[in-house]
Amino acid sequence: MSKVRRARDKWKAKIWYRVYSPKYFGEVELPSIPVTEGQNPVGRTVETTLFDLTQDPAHQTIIMRFKIHETKELRADTFFSGHEYARDFLRSLVRRGSSKIDAIVDAKTKDGALIRVYPIACTAHRINSSQKKAIRMLMFKIIEEKAKNLNFDQFVQEMILGKIASDIYNEAKHVTQLRHVGFKKSKVLSIEGMLKTLPSKASI
Repeated sequence: MSKVRRARDKWKAKIWYRVYSPKYFGEVELPSIPVTEGQNPVGRTVETTLFDLTQDPAHQTIIMRFKIHETKELRADTFFSGHEYARDFLRSLVRRGSSKIDAIVDAKTKDGALIRVYPIACTAHRINSSQKKAIRMLMFKIIEEKAKNLNFDQFVQEMILGKIASDIYNEAKHVTQLRHVGFKKSKVLSIEGMLKTLPSKASI
């Protein structure tokens, strides 16, 4: 049997699952995935862009990751597992004569999920170390306060769609002029505290 025919037969044995984003991102159909007959896609991660969920051209630079936690027939449901800025977009934020402020925050949501987030702020002009420290402290304060008062799905929505970044901007603009505030990356570390809201098969 030729390699081409074996490859064809291998693909014929695949079953295609329709994958959907979670309710807090509109239950939008994501790219379908092939699965070998008899196997289960639970635990697999699917990537797309935020643009595919919102149809907003400004969201083409945000890569979204969703993990499959449940299947029914040929439908696969997911939860948000992380995101990141596209590399070209991230590089474009750093300009000569400006400063970049980064932080890493492990935020625990009201319902017990733990998510590591990477806020970023880019200034219009170069700033000193004390100003950077002041902005970084604002990032920690606002993110931790938001997480404490929001459930996982609410926190993720506000992070991805810009609400938390807007809150940081409104505070940090009193320190210096800013060009950009956002979250360059996030990763869900644990959903143990909120497993009651997901089927028992869900895990990180």
